Amino acid sequence: MSKQKKKYMSLTGMNVIDLPEQRLKNLTQDILEEKIHGISFSPYGPEQKPGDPVDKAQIEARLAMIAPNVKWIRSFSCSKGNELIPQAAKEIGLKTLVGAWLDDDLENNEKEIDNLIKLGKAGLVDIAAVGNEVLLREELSESQLIEYIQRVKAALPDIEVGYVDAYYEFEDHPEITKNCDVILANCYPFWEGCALEYSILYMKDMYRRARRIANGKKVIITETGWPDQGPSEWGAVPSYSNAMKYFIGTYQWAGEDNIDVFYFSSFNESWKVEDEGGVGAHWGLWDTLGNYKFA
Repeated sequence: MSKQKKKYMSLTGMNVIDLPEQRLKNLTQDILEEKIHGISFSPYGPEQKPGDPVDKAQIEARLAMIAPNVKWIRSFSCSKGNELIPQAAKEIGLKTLVGAWLDDDLENNEKEIDNLIKLGKAGLVDIAAVGNEVLLREELSESQLIEYIQRVKAALPDIEVGYVDAYYEFEDHPEITKNCDVILANCYPFWEGCALEYSILYMKDMYRRARRIANGKKVIITETGWPDQGPSEWGAVPSYSNAMKYFIGTYQWAGEDNIDVFYFSSFNESWKVEDEGGVGAHWGLWDTLGNYKFA
């Protein structure tokens, strides 16, 4: 058994729900010190949002805050400075899941796809993600998305290519699943109103549903997390301690079953309040300034 498993898998069979806050802090710190598999990376500062340009110096500063605690980073776009993230990550020894952001702006989609291919050919992409939740948002058709996936696969034959969406979208779109090398599934018990006590069991079921439709292809959880502030989503209650309990439970399971999980998210993102309401700004393990929240 690895050192990572020894350190925090001692919780097997223990009811994490009943642990005192200081014990939760210690366990969360232990998991991060051993490095989690991956994390969703936001390059934006406190007053920025997607679409605002970022430079490499800012990206490097943000990466430096989290690099000691992760092995992979996931980026979401290949334009407006985000195309600099893979190189900055590689320079400090991180692996990269690089995303092209797709939506109904077909002109910008071309830029995103072209840049993703360029980054892949430059050796800066370990896994390529062609789009994120574009089917969930109903911004592209299945056939349009498949065409983008096939273009990237043809251009980058030596790189695994997938598409990121909610786990159930792969059930609803088997042709998408068929065209991916790897299934990149977002799994959020919180957004489905699941109480914290049952959240890990529910995420396991989400993962198994993605596994069933994957037909032997690898499934990676590309997003999961729990906010530490904001209004409840039915039975799902944001809180400081619940966020730690979910994080610990996630990586206990990931260690036991050898699941690759990209946690959401690296930093709090204030701009997300527009889309997600009061919980939107509270998903990070670090705050907007880069201060670790569970010290």
